[in-house]
Amino acid sequence: MDGSDDRTDDPTAGLTYAGAGATRGDDPSGYPPGFGRLRVRTRLGSGEEVFRAAGRAVLAWRMHRAMGVEMATASPRAEPGVRVVVGLGAGRLRIHAPCRVVWTVEGERRAGFGYGTLPGHPERGEEAFVVRWADDGTVWLEVRAFSRPELWWARAAGPLVPLFQRLYARRCGAVLRRLSRASRA
Repeated sequence: MDGSDDRTDDPTAGLTYAGAGATRGDDPSGYPPGFGRLRVRTRLGSGEEVFRAAGRAVLAWRMHRAMGVEMATASPRAEPGVRVVVGLGAGRLRIHAPCRVVWTVEGERRAGFGYGTLPGHPERGEEAFVVRWADDGTVWLEVRAFSRPELWWARAAGPLVPLFQRLYARRCGAVLRRLSRASRA
């Protein structure tokens, strides 16, 4: 799949849905109507070292790649306007899902990004991966999304799609926990 850098100054260019950036906030009431919602939190550990390592891994695509997900992009990290083609599966069963990074955050207590679907993606919507360092010292990965099937075969999969999304989000947390621990060793 083409990993060329067709970055744009307008991170909403070509998106297949309205409400771009809604996953940036904590309130899902801002999600567009008619979309399924997802929110999965995974505890990664505690402390600044875990937070920094996990934030770097998310923003540099390392969490996804460590899961075996292809992240075809010319950009070394998530930045608004960057196009990435996400590849899930293997061989002929690999799904190619074009996305554009809509927003990023890299602050004292939050790090992550949200990307939205482009034409050719089997779903329509937005997904975010945010590492949070809570006031009590714990570090969490939160995966949140709003989506609905776009292509016929995604619609035909029906209730299996939300189940797959939830399993994928939990796997993100498990892999990121391992990556953030390994970077401290």
